[in-house]
Amino acid sequence: MRYFFNGKIEKRDDFYSMRIPFNVWEVCKQRDVIDAELILDNKIINCKLLPEEKGNYEIRLTEEDVSHIDINQIHKILLHVHGSLIQINQNSPYNFDNPIRKIDHIDIIIQPEDGICGQTCVAMLAGVTIADAFRVMDCREWQGTMGRVISALNYYGIDHSDVIVYTEGREAVLPKCCIMMEKLGRFSHYLVYFDGKYYDPNLGVLTEYDMSKLLGYLEIKIDTEEE
Repeated sequence: MRYFFNGKIEKRDDFYSMRIPFNVWEVCKQRDVIDAELILDNKIINCKLLPEEKGNYEIRLTEEDVSHIDINQIHKILLHVHGSLIQINQNSPYNFDNPIRKIDHIDIIIQPEDGICGQTCVAMLAGVTIADAFRVMDCREWQGTMGRVISALNYYGIDHSDVIVYTEGREAVLPKCCIMMEKLGRFSHYLVYFDGKYYDPNLGVLTEYDMSKLLGYLEIKIDTEEE
């Protein structure tokens, strides 16, 4: 997967670093030092993600890596982490050309307990029960991370962008359909946006949303052509 965000580069002794605005353990399901590549002002850079604590990571860069930019400015970053998804291999009968359903509406599902918003969002998009989403995602409460959500979307043949956009509370124009992420303590809360409405597993269908709470979103690709 690729991750799009705005980043500020800091000078540290003989190297440069940049904060990653999401929990790498939760999103990428990788630990220790991680090899990655990023695009920084049209320059492709091989880099390493170094752990700090509890899933927080920094990007380590050299002076040569940043020689073409002004480090005092905020820059748009496209980060590519290889093999960052959980593989759900269950001989799926679906694929992007043959999805489980055409997403032309969303039926709200209220999660029956806390910690299963990821499974509930998958259920709403796929048009299945929460129990079926649990079966496919193979995880318990508070374990429905974005990595598992995306892998489940792949299982159901629900096409999506290969870039997670992190807005970190800034104003954003959402695509017609997406999974939204809010920061909720140590975890993320997920909800579905479709055609002007917000489908929150906790609160139901909303017509307004405070974008300052939004951490980021993943676009769900849908057929927008008129039938």
